[in-house]
Amino acid sequence: MIRTLSDLDASGAAVGVRVDINSPLGDGGLADDARIRAHLDTLSELLERDARVAILAHQGRPGGDDFADLSAHAERLDELLDGSVGYCDATFSADARAEVRALALGEAVVLENTRFYSEEYMEFDPADAADTFLVRRLAPVFDAYVNDAFAAAHRSQPSLVGFPARLPAYAGRVMERELDVLGNVSESPTPRVYLLGGAKVDDSLTVARSVLERGLADDILAAGIVGNAFLLASGVRLGAASAAVVNERSSEAVQQAGELLDDFGARIHLPRDVAVERGGERVELDVDDLPTTEAAMDVGAKTVSHFAELLEEAGTAVLNGPAGVFEDENFAFGTRELYESATRAEHSIVGGGDTAAALRRLGIEGFSHVSTGGGACLSMLTGDTLPAVDALDQQ
Repeated sequence: MIRTLSDLDASGAAVGVRVDINSPLGDGGLADDARIRAHLDTLSELLERDARVAILAHQGRPGGDDFADLSAHAERLDELLDGSVGYCDATFSADARAEVRALALGEAVVLENTRFYSEEYMEFDPADAADTFLVRRLAPVFDAYVNDAFAAAHRSQPSLVGFPARLPAYAGRVMERELDVLGNVSESPTPRVYLLGGAKVDDSLTVARSVLERGLADDILAAGIVGNAFLLASGVRLGAASAAVVNERSSEAVQQAGELLDDFGARIHLPRDVAVERGGERVELDVDDLPTTEAAMDVGAKTVSHFAELLEEAGTAVLNGPAGVFEDENFAFGTRELYESATRAEHSIVGGGDTAAALRRLGIEGFSHVSTGGGACLSMLTGDTLPAVDALDQQ
């Protein structure tokens, strides 16, 4: 059984809190604080209960443009939270441990990017993770550990799986909500309709097979590059440009889509038309009018009408991936209309990552649950275990 903040006697305790505030960066700092805001409930609750909070997080990957320190994140948290939030440019050094010990009641400090240390960019089983420098050095200055980083829960890195072996461990409010919703999809209202799109074709096809085989989905709506893979598998000649995009993403996508159509054809709904760019304008073509030399950039109005009806009548609508190149206003139509239709379902769940980014860009609200995690959300939808969750559960 996983313990939550409701089980933690927080007053006066030094609590290490792992969050996922890995954010887009722009000139001079953060370009988007959505992931920071997601953790405010957990952090506010701990500070209001007079905990002394040490925040652990990562930003980017070594060598990447967004690999940076957490000073901007600390500054934003200090603006958003009532309690004081400081910043320490070390993670587990003597100075970092001294900062944690010096925290006053209801005060927090953001420790430095955990991925500045090579151990954190490696995967360990929990026992070995508990023996890393990061965990061995920090655990003695913590009274408890809280994992609120659902978006990273599919990783098995020291800050995610090591501390529960050494400290009383709890799920934060983000983690708790995600597990409650995604872990109980089988109990959500029916019919369940999954809209699968975006560019991560292999992931979407894996989700499709998993939810269809386990009876979690009544209908699959295929859009974006995923939809194009299914069209190719069904025998539609899209044209060389669209076929090349699908094959660049996955050399096995068309074969896998064909196998899904053989096994579950009646429950998988394919695009009826596509939108291409011609002369700088959006042009919609029925699938019967293909192939075309231009790449398919979005679904068309006939597809939107068919898919929207299924989404609006769904007991549960699950969205994973946009329907087209939504970043281009000419091709945002399908994503915008289908996402808005899903808000009218009885219950609606949005996968994280690109799907949540599309929602923010398009300004669409009104969903029952918007996941904070892309990879972690996919893992749960396909029935995989999450190492960070297992570490909390096995404690």
